[in-house]
Amino acid sequence: MTMWVPSLAEFSGSRYRAIASAIEAAIQAGTLLPGERLPPQRRLADALGVTIGTVTRGYAEAERNGWVSARVGSGTYVKSQDQNNAFSLTFPADETAGVIDLSLSLPPPHPLRQTLLSEALVALSQSGAALARGVTYQQAQGRHEHREVLARWLNTLGMPLMADELLITQGGQHGLSLALSTLLRPGELLAADALTYPGAISAAQQGHLKLVGIGQDSEGMRMDLLEAQCARQPPRAIYLTPEQNNPTGACLSESRRERLVTLARRYDIWLIEDGVQYLPAEQRGTPLYRLAPERTLFVFSTAKVLAGGLRIGVLRAPKSLHERLATGLRAQSWMVPPLMVDVVCHWINQPAAEKLLTWQTQELAERQQLAAEWLKDFSLSGRSHSSNVWLALPEGSRAVELCERLLQRGVKVSSAEPFCVGSTPAPQAIRLCVGAAADRSELIQALSIVAACLTERPLAPVTL
Repeated sequence: MTMWVPSLAEFSGSRYRAIASAIEAAIQAGTLLPGERLPPQRRLADALGVTIGTVTRGYAEAERNGWVSARVGSGTYVKSQDQNNAFSLTFPADETAGVIDLSLSLPPPHPLRQTLLSEALVALSQSGAALARGVTYQQAQGRHEHREVLARWLNTLGMPLMADELLITQGGQHGLSLALSTLLRPGELLAADALTYPGAISAAQQGHLKLVGIGQDSEGMRMDLLEAQCARQPPRAIYLTPEQNNPTGACLSESRRERLVTLARRYDIWLIEDGVQYLPAEQRGTPLYRLAPERTLFVFSTAKVLAGGLRIGVLRAPKSLHERLATGLRAQSWMVPPLMVDVVCHWINQPAAEKLLTWQTQELAERQQLAAEWLKDFSLSGRSHSSNVWLALPEGSRAVELCERLLQRGVKVSSAEPFCVGSTPAPQAIRLCVGAAADRSELIQALSIVAACLTERPLAPVTL
């Protein structure tokens, strides 16, 4: 039988969407019949001259639109008309189709993520105990058995934690918001890097907190500036991403971590340590929760390691805070859905989970190298296995103008404005998330456009 190979030239939009549209058209025309298996992804990728990741995304888009169904270990098949018991929900096409979006800090796509999710759902559907948990109220901090599994996994990732220290949260953002609402009252002062994670800025605003930015450099938050702030008005808490500042990638040095802890104890300040942006253990410093366990809350999420859609994380906190945190969690959502925690626990116990993380670590290193090569004539910073790159623009350049021009060319990036705390002036720089590209070829396409926009003609000068 001749393998079905579509002509993508007949369809507009990105290549993966063209593949999905071609599948839909072939089914409607009767070229692809109900129950027929689509070509193996690698063979179709070779035939079309695209990456296997592009075909994987095309098949996933066609499945999302209800035309095909994937069977683990078997392949992808055209749905029969009588498959009315299968879940099908069609969403309108993304308005940003055709744009390479490097504005969001995401793990690189890999078909193993969907496979591991599918396998977990199948396994849980066959477990009476899991189904019973899924329809039953649970304790606010999460089941002890779940916390034990998560603690063992975190230890294998180089994050030594005990189950009794943890509360299960609905992702890192929830953990951060829960920590802030528990530790600070409206109007109290929260300190953070002058450039920091926008989600922390938003959570502080939602809690009606006063947010002050502390200047930073290549070694992270400057302790001399923090000490001066403490002498004027000590903050109630300090929020940091010590392993890699978001967006600049700066790593807080060991000497500054020690001085930070000294200041926190002198002025009785809580520390909120955000470890959501994952790095291999050998690239991380001493955790703040090890240096000052009595006053440090550590936020972690599976978003950057497994998949963002799972919305499962943990919050490590001193035992003295657990009752207050549990009360706050009940007030916000009563509990974290146990079904999603079961999915994560099943996922991380599979050998393929370690394989996926090993691939991701190596893939991000390769993508960072690509960024360094394509943008070698400009000032870059970031960690070697991070998803993010911080690009300082040439003197006289404007980040907003560059972002607009890039978007016109089909590449979306972030300027510095969303990361600025309070009245911190926005530096002329952009953040590119190399992990967000569908594959390396798409990343190279985006990087080439960035390099061209930076070099083809002078950017508009800054007007004072």
